Amino acid sequence: MKVMQINCVYRSGSTGKIVFDIHTALKEKGIESLVCYGRGNDFCEDKVFRTSGELEGKLNNLISRINGVSYGGCFFATNRLIDRIKKEKPDVVHLHCINGFFVNIYRLVRYLKKHRIPTIITHHAEFFYTANCSYAFDCEKWMTGCGNCPSVKKAVHSYFFDFTKANFGRMKKAFAGFENMISAAVSPWVQKRAEMSPIFADKKNVSVLNGIDCSVFAPCGDREKLKAELGILPDKKAIVHVTADFDDPRKGGRYVREFAEKMGNEAVVVVVGNRRPPENLPNNIIAVGRVENQRKLAEYYSMADLCLIASSRETFSMPVAESLCCGTPVVGFEAGGPESIAISEFSEFVEYGNVEKLCEAAHKILVCDIDRKKAAEAAAGKYGKQTMVNEYIGLYNEVLGINATQN
Repeated sequence: MKVMQINCVYRSGSTGKIVFDIHTALKEKGIESLVCYGRGNDFCEDKVFRTSGELEGKLNNLISRINGVSYGGCFFATNRLIDRIKKEKPDVVHLHCINGFFVNIYRLVRYLKKHRIPTIITHHAEFFYTANCSYAFDCEKWMTGCGNCPSVKKAVHSYFFDFTKANFGRMKKAFAGFENMISAAVSPWVQKRAEMSPIFADKKNVSVLNGIDCSVFAPCGDREKLKAELGILPDKKAIVHVTADFDDPRKGGRYVREFAEKMGNEAVVVVVGNRRPPENLPNNIIAVGRVENQRKLAEYYSMADLCLIASSRETFSMPVAESLCCGTPVVGFEAGGPESIAISEFSEFVEYGNVEKLCEAAHKILVCDIDRKKAAEAAAGKYGKQTMVNEYIGLYNEVLGINATQN
Protein backbone atom coordinates (compact mmCIF):
# COMPACT_ATOMS: atom_id res chain seq x y z
CA MET A 1 0.00 0.00 0.00
CA LYS A 2 1.22 3.50 -0.88
CA VAL A 3 -0.42 6.40 0.98
CA MET A 4 -0.09 10.09 0.13
CA GLN A 5 -1.24 12.63 2.73
CA ILE A 6 -1.92 16.22 1.65
CA ASN A 7 -2.15 19.04 4.18
CA CYS A 8 -1.57 22.76 4.37
CA VAL A 9 1.41 22.38 6.75
CA TYR A 10 3.74 19.64 7.93
CA ARG A 11 5.01 19.01 11.48
CA SER A 12 3.61 22.33 12.77
CA GLY A 13 0.17 23.16 14.14
CA SER A 14 -2.25 20.47 15.23
CA THR A 15 -2.92 19.10 11.72
CA GLY A 16 0.75 19.21 10.72
CA LYS A 17 1.69 17.17 13.78
CA ILE A 18 -1.10 14.67 13.08
CA VAL A 19 0.11 14.24 9.50
CA PHE A 20 3.66 13.70 10.78
CA ASP A 21 2.45 11.11 13.33
CA ILE A 22 0.53 9.17 10.67
CA HIS A 23 3.47 9.40 8.23
CA THR A 24 5.92 8.12 10.86
CA ALA A 25 3.64 5.30 12.03
CA LEU A 26 2.91 4.09 8.50
CA LYS A 27 6.63 3.85 7.72
CA GLU A 28 7.22 1.94 10.96
CA LYS A 29 4.58 -0.55 9.82
CA GLY A 30 6.29 -0.99 6.46
CA ILE A 31 3.64 0.99 4.55
CA GLU A 32 4.99 3.35 1.92
CA SER A 33 4.06 6.90 2.94
CA LEU A 34 4.37 10.30 1.29
CA VAL A 35 3.38 13.82 2.34
CA CYS A 36 2.62 16.88 0.20
CA TYR A 37 2.19 20.29 1.82
CA GLY A 38 2.20 23.91 0.72
CA ARG A 39 2.66 26.37 3.58
CA GLY A 40 4.88 26.96 6.61
CA ASN A 41 8.47 25.87 7.13
CA ASP A 42 10.58 23.97 4.60
CA PHE A 43 11.55 20.37 5.41
CA CYS A 44 14.19 18.36 3.65
CA GLU A 45 12.92 14.82 4.22
CA ASP A 46 12.61 11.79 2.01
CA LYS A 47 9.09 11.37 0.59
CA VAL A 48 7.99 14.80 1.86
CA PHE A 49 7.25 17.32 -0.91
CA ARG A 50 6.42 21.00 -0.85
CA THR A 51 4.19 21.96 -3.78
CA SER A 52 3.68 25.71 -3.19
CA GLY A 53 5.90 28.61 -2.26
CA GLU A 54 4.98 30.82 0.69
CA LEU A 55 4.78 33.95 -1.50
CA GLU A 56 2.56 32.04 -3.92
CA GLY A 57 0.24 31.10 -1.07
CA LYS A 58 0.00 34.69 0.17
CA LEU A 59 -0.79 35.89 -3.36
CA ASN A 60 -3.52 33.27 -3.74
CA ASN A 61 -4.94 34.38 -0.40
CA LEU A 62 -5.08 38.00 -1.55
CA ILE A 63 -6.72 37.05 -4.86
CA SER A 64 -9.41 35.05 -3.05
CA ARG A 65 -10.22 38.05 -0.86
CA ILE A 66 -10.73 40.16 -3.98
CA ASN A 67 -12.66 37.71 -6.17
CA GLY A 68 -14.58 35.95 -3.38
CA VAL A 69 -13.61 32.42 -4.52
CA SER A 70 -12.09 30.82 -1.43
CA TYR A 71 -10.78 27.53 -2.75
CA GLY A 72 -10.05 28.11 -6.44
CA GLY A 73 -7.07 29.63 -8.21
CA CYS A 74 -3.61 28.30 -7.26
CA PHE A 75 -2.97 27.32 -10.90
CA PHE A 76 0.76 26.58 -10.76
CA ALA A 77 0.79 25.05 -7.27
CA THR A 78 -2.12 22.76 -8.19
CA ASN A 79 -0.28 21.68 -11.32
CA ARG A 80 2.77 20.76 -9.23
CA LEU A 81 0.65 18.78 -6.78
CA ILE A 82 -1.20 16.88 -9.50
CA ASP A 83 2.11 16.19 -11.28
CA ARG A 84 3.43 14.73 -8.02
CA ILE A 85 0.34 12.50 -7.73
CA LYS A 86 0.86 11.34 -11.32
CA LYS A 87 4.52 10.59 -10.65
CA GLU A 88 4.10 8.81 -7.32
CA LYS A 89 0.89 6.92 -8.20
CA PRO A 90 -0.38 6.51 -4.61
CA ASP A 91 -2.90 3.77 -3.86
CA VAL A 92 -4.70 6.09 -1.41
CA VAL A 93 -4.77 9.87 -1.08
CA HIS A 94 -5.60 11.28 2.36
CA LEU A 95 -6.75 14.92 2.38
CA HIS A 96 -6.51 16.89 5.62
CA CYS A 97 -6.75 20.70 5.98
CA ILE A 98 -6.13 21.88 2.42
CA ASN A 99 -7.74 25.32 2.77
CA GLY A 100 -4.45 27.21 3.04
CA PHE A 101 -4.41 28.76 -0.45
CA PHE A 102 -1.89 26.30 -1.86
CA VAL A 103 -4.22 24.18 -4.00
CA ASN A 104 -7.41 24.52 -6.04
CA ILE A 105 -9.63 22.20 -4.00
CA TYR A 106 -12.31 21.85 -6.67
CA ARG A 107 -9.76 20.89 -9.30
CA LEU A 108 -7.90 18.47 -7.03
CA VAL A 109 -11.08 16.65 -5.99
CA ARG A 110 -12.25 16.45 -9.62
CA TYR A 111 -8.88 14.95 -10.59
CA LEU A 112 -9.00 12.32 -7.83
CA LYS A 113 -12.59 11.47 -8.75
CA LYS A 114 -11.94 11.28 -12.50
CA HIS A 115 -8.96 8.97 -12.06
CA ARG A 116 -10.77 6.89 -9.43
CA ILE A 117 -8.03 7.33 -6.84
CA PRO A 118 -9.29 6.01 -3.46
CA THR A 119 -9.49 9.00 -1.11
CA ILE A 120 -9.99 9.71 2.58
CA ILE A 121 -11.20 13.16 3.61
CA THR A 122 -10.54 14.23 7.21
CA HIS A 123 -12.69 17.09 8.47
CA HIS A 124 -10.43 18.96 10.88
CA ALA A 125 -12.54 22.07 10.20
CA GLU A 126 -15.91 22.57 8.52
CA PHE A 127 -14.92 24.01 5.12
CA PHE A 128 -15.32 20.79 3.11
CA TYR A 129 -19.01 20.47 3.95
CA THR A 130 -19.87 24.17 4.30
CA ALA A 131 -17.92 24.84 1.07
CA ASN A 132 -17.07 28.23 2.52
CA CYS A 133 -16.35 29.00 6.20
CA SER A 134 -14.10 26.97 8.49
CA TYR A 135 -16.56 27.39 11.37
CA ALA A 136 -20.28 27.87 10.67
CA PHE A 137 -21.18 28.53 14.32
CA ASP A 138 -24.99 28.91 14.51
CA CYS A 139 -25.49 29.59 10.80
CA GLU A 140 -27.35 26.81 8.96
CA LYS A 141 -27.23 28.17 5.41
CA TRP A 142 -24.68 25.50 4.45
CA MET A 143 -27.41 22.88 4.88
CA THR A 144 -29.27 24.34 1.90
CA GLY A 145 -26.47 25.70 -0.27
CA CYS A 146 -25.39 29.04 1.27
CA GLY A 147 -25.85 32.42 -0.43
CA ASN A 148 -26.56 35.85 1.08
CA CYS A 149 -23.94 35.15 3.72
CA PRO A 150 -24.64 37.21 6.86
CA SER A 151 -20.93 37.51 7.66
CA VAL A 152 -19.18 37.14 4.32
CA LYS A 153 -16.20 39.34 5.25
CA LYS A 154 -15.60 37.60 8.56
CA ALA A 155 -16.44 34.03 7.55
CA VAL A 156 -15.15 33.91 3.96
CA HIS A 157 -12.78 36.92 4.05
CA SER A 158 -14.17 38.32 0.81
CA TYR A 159 -13.73 42.08 0.52
CA PHE A 160 -16.27 42.77 -2.22
CA PHE A 161 -18.40 39.82 -3.37
CA ASP A 162 -20.70 37.20 -1.89
CA PHE A 163 -20.08 34.13 -4.03
CA THR A 164 -20.88 31.69 -1.23
CA LYS A 165 -23.72 30.09 -3.20
CA ALA A 166 -21.50 29.63 -6.27
CA ASN A 167 -18.68 28.25 -4.09
CA PHE A 168 -21.09 25.77 -2.57
CA GLY A 169 -22.16 24.69 -6.05
CA ARG A 170 -18.52 24.19 -7.08
CA MET A 171 -17.74 22.05 -4.04
CA LYS A 172 -20.91 19.97 -4.40
CA LYS A 173 -20.24 19.37 -8.09
CA ALA A 174 -16.62 18.38 -7.39
CA PHE A 175 -17.69 15.69 -4.89
CA ALA A 176 -20.78 14.52 -6.81
CA GLY A 177 -20.31 10.93 -7.96
CA PHE A 178 -17.06 10.46 -6.03
CA GLU A 179 -17.72 6.87 -5.04
CA ASN A 180 -14.42 5.49 -3.73
CA MET A 181 -14.12 8.12 -1.02
CA ILE A 182 -14.71 8.04 2.75
CA SER A 183 -15.47 11.12 4.84
CA ALA A 184 -13.77 10.96 8.26
CA ALA A 185 -14.62 13.45 11.01
CA VAL A 186 -12.39 14.24 13.99
CA SER A 187 -15.36 14.04 16.36
CA PRO A 188 -18.88 12.58 16.45
CA TRP A 189 -20.23 16.14 16.40
CA VAL A 190 -18.44 16.90 13.12
CA GLN A 191 -19.63 13.58 11.66
CA LYS A 192 -23.24 14.56 12.29
CA ARG A 193 -22.63 17.93 10.65
CA ALA A 194 -21.09 16.32 7.58
CA GLU A 195 -24.05 13.96 7.29
CA MET A 196 -26.39 16.98 7.23
CA SER A 197 -24.53 18.66 4.36
CA PRO A 198 -25.86 18.12 0.81
CA ILE A 199 -22.24 17.57 -0.21
CA PHE A 200 -21.59 14.54 2.02
CA ALA A 201 -25.08 13.26 2.82
CA ASP A 202 -24.73 10.40 0.30
CA LYS A 203 -21.15 9.53 1.31
CA LYS A 204 -19.88 7.16 3.98
CA ASN A 205 -19.22 9.26 7.09
CA VAL A 206 -17.24 8.00 10.08
CA SER A 207 -15.39 9.43 13.09
CA VAL A 208 -11.67 9.05 13.80
CA LEU A 209 -10.50 10.97 16.85
CA ASN A 210 -7.24 12.88 16.64
CA GLY A 211 -4.33 11.00 18.17
CA ILE A 212 -2.17 12.13 21.09
CA ASP A 213 1.40 11.07 21.85
CA CYS A 214 0.74 9.40 25.19
CA SER A 215 4.45 8.93 25.84
CA VAL A 216 4.57 12.73 26.17
CA PHE A 217 1.08 13.59 27.39
CA ALA A 218 0.87 11.52 30.56
CA PRO A 219 1.02 12.35 34.28
CA CYS A 220 4.49 13.84 34.77
CA GLY A 221 6.60 16.37 36.63
CA ASP A 222 6.53 17.54 40.23
CA ARG A 223 3.14 19.21 40.71
CA GLU A 224 4.00 21.04 43.93
CA LYS A 225 7.37 22.20 42.66
CA LEU A 226 5.87 23.72 39.48
CA LYS A 227 3.11 25.40 41.51
CA ALA A 228 5.76 26.89 43.76
CA GLU A 229 7.75 28.13 40.75
CA LEU A 230 4.61 29.88 39.51
CA GLY A 231 4.02 31.42 42.93
CA ILE A 232 0.84 29.44 43.59
CA LEU A 233 0.31 28.81 47.29
CA PRO A 234 -0.21 25.18 48.40
CA ASP A 235 -3.81 25.81 49.48
CA LYS A 236 -4.81 27.25 46.07
CA LYS A 237 -6.31 25.22 43.27
CA ALA A 238 -4.53 25.51 39.92
CA ILE A 239 -6.60 25.67 36.73
CA VAL A 240 -4.85 25.53 33.35
CA HIS A 241 -6.20 27.17 30.20
CA VAL A 242 -4.29 26.34 27.00
CA THR A 243 -4.86 28.63 24.02
CA ALA A 244 -3.04 29.81 20.91
CA ASP A 245 -4.66 33.25 21.09
CA PHE A 246 -6.23 34.46 24.32
CA ASP A 247 -7.69 37.53 22.60
CA ASP A 248 -9.38 35.63 19.76
CA PRO A 249 -13.15 35.95 20.46
CA ARG A 250 -13.65 32.30 19.43
CA LYS A 251 -11.21 31.16 22.13
CA GLY A 252 -13.16 32.90 24.89
CA GLY A 253 -10.47 34.89 26.69
CA ARG A 254 -13.05 37.35 28.05
CA TYR A 255 -14.89 34.48 29.71
CA VAL A 256 -11.65 33.21 31.24
CA ARG A 257 -11.19 36.65 32.83
CA GLU A 258 -14.75 36.60 34.15
CA PHE A 259 -14.36 33.03 35.39
CA ALA A 260 -11.15 33.91 37.26
CA GLU A 261 -12.79 36.92 38.89
CA LYS A 262 -15.72 34.82 40.11
CA MET A 263 -13.42 32.07 41.43
CA GLY A 264 -11.55 34.71 43.45
CA ASN A 265 -9.05 33.48 46.05
CA GLU A 266 -10.08 29.86 45.60
CA ALA A 267 -8.04 29.25 42.48
CA VAL A 268 -5.32 30.53 40.16
CA VAL A 269 -5.77 30.27 36.39
CA VAL A 270 -2.58 29.55 34.45
CA VAL A 271 -2.84 30.61 30.78
CA VAL A 272 -0.45 28.67 28.56
CA GLY A 273 0.38 29.10 24.89
CA ASN A 274 -0.73 32.64 24.13
CA ARG A 275 1.33 34.35 21.42
CA ARG A 276 1.06 37.81 22.97
CA PRO A 277 0.94 38.69 26.69
CA PRO A 278 -2.73 39.33 27.59
CA GLU A 279 -3.43 42.71 29.16
CA ASN A 280 -5.55 43.78 32.13
CA LEU A 281 -5.67 40.35 33.72
CA PRO A 282 -7.18 39.69 37.16
CA ASN A 283 -4.63 39.08 39.91
CA ASN A 284 -5.37 35.35 39.95
CA ILE A 285 -4.42 34.77 36.29
CA ILE A 286 -0.81 33.89 35.45
CA ALA A 287 0.17 34.02 31.76
CA VAL A 288 3.26 31.93 30.97
CA GLY A 289 3.24 32.49 27.20
CA ARG A 290 4.27 30.08 24.47
CA VAL A 291 5.51 26.63 25.48
CA GLU A 292 7.28 24.99 22.56
CA ASN A 293 8.40 21.92 24.51
CA GLN A 294 5.53 19.42 24.51
CA ARG A 295 6.79 17.69 27.64
CA LYS A 296 6.73 21.00 29.49
CA LEU A 297 3.16 21.52 28.30
CA ALA A 298 2.31 18.10 29.71
CA GLU A 299 3.79 19.20 33.05
CA TYR A 300 1.45 22.20 33.13
CA TYR A 301 -1.53 19.94 32.47
CA SER A 302 -0.33 17.49 35.14
CA MET A 303 0.25 20.28 37.66
CA ALA A 304 -3.30 21.60 37.34
CA ASP A 305 -6.31 20.43 39.31
CA LEU A 306 -8.57 21.28 36.37
CA CYS A 307 -8.36 22.26 32.70
CA LEU A 308 -10.62 25.07 31.47
CA ILE A 309 -12.08 25.16 27.93
CA ALA A 310 -13.74 28.45 26.90
CA SER A 311 -14.04 28.27 23.10
CA SER A 312 -17.31 29.02 21.32
CA ARG A 313 -16.63 26.43 18.62
CA GLU A 314 -14.10 23.61 18.20
CA THR A 315 -14.29 20.59 15.92
CA PHE A 316 -12.15 18.52 18.32
CA SER A 317 -10.11 20.26 21.09
CA MET A 318 -6.59 19.03 21.64
CA PRO A 319 -6.48 20.53 25.17
CA VAL A 320 -9.36 18.24 26.21
CA ALA A 321 -7.53 15.13 25.02
CA GLU A 322 -4.10 16.25 26.22
CA SER A 323 -5.36 17.23 29.66
CA LEU A 324 -7.24 13.97 30.19
CA CYS A 325 -4.18 12.00 29.06
CA CYS A 326 -2.30 13.79 31.84
CA GLY A 327 -4.99 12.75 34.32
CA THR A 328 -6.46 16.23 34.72
CA PRO A 329 -10.26 16.63 34.52
CA VAL A 330 -11.87 19.16 32.18
CA VAL A 331 -14.61 21.76 32.50
CA GLY A 332 -15.81 24.03 29.72
CA PHE A 333 -18.48 25.46 27.49
CA GLU A 334 -20.40 23.33 25.05
CA ALA A 335 -18.63 24.08 21.78
CA GLY A 336 -19.45 21.14 19.51
CA GLY A 337 -16.42 18.92 19.35
CA PRO A 338 -15.09 19.10 22.95
CA GLU A 339 -18.13 17.62 24.71
CA SER A 340 -18.52 14.96 22.00
CA ILE A 341 -14.97 13.61 22.43
CA ALA A 342 -14.48 14.09 26.20
CA ILE A 343 -14.74 11.28 28.75
CA SER A 344 -17.91 12.14 30.69
CA GLU A 345 -16.66 10.65 33.96
CA PHE A 346 -13.85 13.21 34.08
CA SER A 347 -15.41 16.26 32.43
CA GLU A 348 -18.39 18.58 32.52
CA PHE A 349 -19.65 21.09 29.96
CA VAL A 350 -22.22 23.88 30.33
CA GLU A 351 -24.11 26.22 28.03
CA TYR A 352 -21.77 28.57 26.16
CA GLY A 353 -21.29 31.92 27.87
CA ASN A 354 -22.88 30.89 31.18
CA VAL A 355 -19.98 31.67 33.53
CA GLU A 356 -22.08 31.06 36.65
CA LYS A 357 -22.73 27.47 35.55
CA LEU A 358 -19.09 27.12 34.53
CA CYS A 359 -17.96 28.07 38.03
CA GLU A 360 -20.48 25.66 39.55
CA ALA A 361 -19.13 22.85 37.34
CA ALA A 362 -15.57 23.76 38.34
CA HIS A 363 -16.45 23.71 42.06
CA LYS A 364 -18.15 20.35 41.63
CA ILE A 365 -15.05 18.77 40.08
CA LEU A 366 -12.54 20.48 42.38
CA VAL A 367 -14.16 19.07 45.52
CA CYS A 368 -14.25 15.55 44.08
CA ASP A 369 -11.47 13.08 44.63
CA ILE A 370 -10.73 12.41 40.97
CA ASP A 371 -8.76 9.24 40.24
CA ARG A 372 -6.15 10.86 38.01
CA LYS A 373 -4.47 7.56 37.17
CA LYS A 374 -7.78 6.09 36.01
CA ALA A 375 -8.49 9.21 33.94
CA ALA A 376 -5.09 9.04 32.25
CA GLU A 377 -5.45 5.34 31.45
CA ALA A 378 -8.92 5.81 29.98
CA ALA A 379 -7.73 8.77 27.90
CA ALA A 380 -4.67 6.92 26.61
CA GLY A 381 -6.91 4.16 25.32
CA LYS A 382 -9.24 6.64 23.63
CA TYR A 383 -6.85 9.26 22.25
CA GLY A 384 -3.60 7.34 21.75
CA LYS A 385 -2.11 8.12 18.34
CA GLN A 386 -1.70 4.40 17.61
CA THR A 387 -5.47 4.04 17.90
CA MET A 388 -5.90 6.83 15.35
CA VAL A 389 -3.35 5.31 12.96
CA ASN A 390 -4.92 1.86 13.15
CA GLU A 391 -8.34 3.30 12.39
CA TYR A 392 -7.00 5.17 9.38
CA ILE A 393 -5.25 2.06 8.10
CA GLY A 394 -8.60 0.31 8.39
CA LEU A 395 -10.17 3.06 6.26
CA TYR A 396 -7.34 2.83 3.70
CA ASN A 397 -7.99 -0.89 3.40
CA GLU A 398 -11.72 -0.35 3.17
CA VAL A 399 -11.55 2.28 0.44
CA LEU A 400 -9.18 -0.01 -1.46
CA GLY A 401 -11.50 -2.97 -0.97
CA ILE A 402 -8.91 -4.87 1.03
CA ASN A 403 -9.91 -7.14 3.90
CA ALA A 404 -8.06 -5.96 7.01
CA THR A 405 -6.82 -9.49 7.68
CA GLN A 406 -5.01 -9.49 4.34
CA ASN A 407 -2.78 -6.54 5.21
